Amino acid sequence: MREKIVPVEVTPEMFNMLEICKRNKQIDPELYKKYDVKRGLRDINGKGVLAGLTEIGEIHAYNTLPDGTSEPCDGKLFYHGYNVEDLIAGFIKDKRFGFEEVTYLLMFGELPNKKQLDIFTTTLAKLRTIPPSFVRDIIMQAPSKDMMNALSRSVLTLYAYDDKADDISLPNVLRQCLQLIAQFPLLAVYGYQAFKYYHENASFIVHAPKPELSTAENILHMLRSDSKYTPLEAKILDLALILHAEHGGGNNSTFTTHVVTSSGTDTYSTVAASLGALKGPKHGGANIKVTQMFEDMKKNIKNWNDDKEIKQYLSDLLNKKAFDKSGLIYGMGHAVYSLSDPRANVFKAFVESLSKEKGREDEFHLYSKVEKLAPSVIAKERKMYKGVSANVDFYSGFVYSMLDLPMELYTPMFAIARISGWSAHRIEELVNPGKIIRPAYKSVAEHKEYVPLSERK
Repeated sequence: MREKIVPVEVTPEMFNMLEICKRNKQIDPELYKKYDVKRGLRDINGKGVLAGLTEIGEIHAYNTLPDGTSEPCDGKLFYHGYNVEDLIAGFIKDKRFGFEEVTYLLMFGELPNKKQLDIFTTTLAKLRTIPPSFVRDIIMQAPSKDMMNALSRSVLTLYAYDDKADDISLPNVLRQCLQLIAQFPLLAVYGYQAFKYYHENASFIVHAPKPELSTAENILHMLRSDSKYTPLEAKILDLALILHAEHGGGNNSTFTTHVVTSSGTDTYSTVAASLGALKGPKHGGANIKVTQMFEDMKKNIKNWNDDKEIKQYLSDLLNKKAFDKSGLIYGMGHAVYSLSDPRANVFKAFVESLSKEKGREDEFHLYSKVEKLAPSVIAKERKMYKGVSANVDFYSGFVYSMLDLPMELYTPMFAIARISGWSAHRIEELVNPGKIIRPAYKSVAEHKEYVPLSERK
């Protein structure tokens, strides 16, 4: 293990410099209104500012009325024009896994026939490997406690193993993207095993992926010491990967993909930047917060069937009296959806089945009650410009918990799925080349006369 960096003690002088920095960086909130700045690139009702066009993903949350106004509707999610709920219904009817087929759809823009799907899944299986000694030389060297950082480091290091790393021609980028899609489960799981070995003194277990298994099955196979899992566990993990694979071009990490790709940089740098965006607790890390919030809730609510007691806890959350005192009910609300998040709706039916298999039905009922009660509590406590409902993070953390996935891998699971969407958007940006993405920022600083150093106070 490498020596750690010893943190420098914060001196009074350093603290004073921080205060100077804060004072000179503070912008009057009223100026954002004066210049009509769309903070977060969203207007007051939550709609995103139009920044590009895409055929890959579509989020439908509003219906346009004859007079040109819009009204909220139950959310729908489309992948290249196909309703995700229809895709999932087809996979379930055929009793097969769907993540690989969804990845094909996102990458190539159409559903594959049987032969095309067989070739594609075989290709991914062949690419589901990492360079010899990569685990020993990279993953096991100074393993990080944060798996997203470990994943980013592995991706950036793979640049050095690629003789055509800077080649951004479409054939090469497609090859790189398919390799990363196949490699992400290995990088995440092996990174976690290294963390457990060095930081928790656990056994270091490395199971090689099996070519005949799906992505979801391989994750469970590689992660568990005995490689065992039930059909329902694998099916629900596959479902989670499908639902997280893509969500339009405007989400933070996918927009990052477009922004960084527009600069002309390499695939590895682009994906690492997207991973950095996804790591944030306001984006991919949200399901961890949901899980932690419910753990606190279960400790502080005596009767899980008492609506009044649950409402009081939710009110305390909003008033910064409970959990992390952030004023948020994690898992409730979305930047686009208002009446419902289709991903949460699809998840819920399968979550109930898994809770029965795992003997955790009481917890599922608590989740259901919070989902039902939270909107009215939020409406009472907050000024709302649109409806609020459970989002996909609300149930995904509970699913991962029931699958016995360690919390350290919750966000990497999101990344394992979303690399398919990122890859599709990177290729779309390259196929439709435009200017480097550079939005405007207005300076509100006063112009000043230069003062010589000897005359400064």
